[in-house]
Amino acid sequence: MTSLEIGRANPTTATRFTRLFLVTGASGRYPPILAAMLILPLLLLLFFSFLYPVGRMLVGSLFDPGFTVDNYVRIFIEPLYLKVLLRTLWIAFATTVGAFVLGYPVAYAMARAGGKITLWIAVCVLVPLWTSVLVRSYAWIILLQRRGVLNDILIGTGVLNHPLKLIYTEGAVLLAMTHVLMPIMILPIYSSLRTIPKELPQAAANLGAGVFTTFLKVTLPLSLPGVFAGTLMTFILALGFYVTPALVGGPQTLMMATLIGQQTMVLLNWPFAGALAMLLLTVTLVLTFMFRRFLASSGGFGNV
Repeated sequence: MTSLEIGRANPTTATRFTRLFLVTGASGRYPPILAAMLILPLLLLLFFSFLYPVGRMLVGSLFDPGFTVDNYVRIFIEPLYLKVLLRTLWIAFATTVGAFVLGYPVAYAMARAGGKITLWIAVCVLVPLWTSVLVRSYAWIILLQRRGVLNDILIGTGVLNHPLKLIYTEGAVLLAMTHVLMPIMILPIYSSLRTIPKELPQAAANLGAGVFTTFLKVTLPLSLPGVFAGTLMTFILALGFYVTPALVGGPQTLMMATLIGQQTMVLLNWPFAGALAMLLLTVTLVLTFMFRRFLASSGGFGNV
């Protein structure tokens, strides 16, 4: 039954139904019930995928079996866990820098090339992004192992006599994580570069600025919102990366996510795993807040 038919049958009911569910007011706002229905799936997703698991971890780390803070004290008195946390921060930072250095030229080429070249670059960026992280991590194992492709090439060309130890090193973790997360850096930068009018670099060139000066004074500052967005997303994802460090890094490059996985699946120490998870979440939130404050204080980047 349409709203018109409802109105003819019962004007009062139709008016209430229309006000509650159909009509957008003069202010452009949705009716209360319709607005609540629109955001209800998002609220349910937030509750069951984030708030409830985090609450269970927090409760388990503090009240299993009774109230105790021993799990948190253990993190700070045993050097291993702080060392793992610092290594995680370092690898996440280095991965973010590597993704930016390698990803910015790719995003610039996508934004400026045009035509089929842009299409092919986009395919090269998006196809790995759509591929499973597990598959990409195993691909790096095939490339970097002692009898892998890279060692075979170096030995076959006479550069080396013995295979190098490339896998299960911090360098392997950095290389693989940079490759896996680079699309996350490229896409926001590409989006910002696309919004820069092509006439601005041309105007700077007409005023005597060289290519390098035009990039530093015009292109790079205008693309900073995308750079900051890509940097933040890449860094946060790198902090909690699990599959790639576990497969490529091994026990020598233990990171927080791998450590939490060991505590839950191998040692079955869920309260201590909850304490480690809460520490990682707290560090992530603090760094995100500091990064957001830095952007706000920079001025002009408040929309990132």
